[in-house]
Amino acid sequence: MTKKALEEAKVELSEMDAITPTYGPGLVGALLVGLSYAKALAYALDCPLVGVNHLQGHIASNYLTYQELEPPFLGIMMSGGNTQIVHVKSYTECEVLGRTRDDAIGEAFDKVARVIRLRLSRRT
Repeated sequence: MTKKALEEAKVELSEMDAITPTYGPGLVGALLVGLSYAKALAYALDCPLVGVNHLQGHIASNYLTYQELEPPFLGIMMSGGNTQIVHVKSYTECEVLGRTRDDAIGEAFDKVARVIRLRLSRRT
């Protein structure tokens, strides 16, 4: 995956300024694998290792598409196990104002897809 991402970005590993793994929240197994890989890569490249909050990463990804977007603003997070209304106070500070009390929207979609046996095509 790293090789593919670097190829698509037309960037070399030697150009990395820092390695930024997700430190949470998320599934423990995935976090441990990603963190172990990131630590090894940072060590091999002699780069700083800077942890990133998974949910803040979702919010920050909007800055790539909407470059005029600047905090403060309200955001609605609907990904996987999270459905939240978030007050984005600054580029590094967020406050969750509300969240679902039961299933998150991503989990609900997954459950319905299983019940109706929805098969998604995978891109290769």
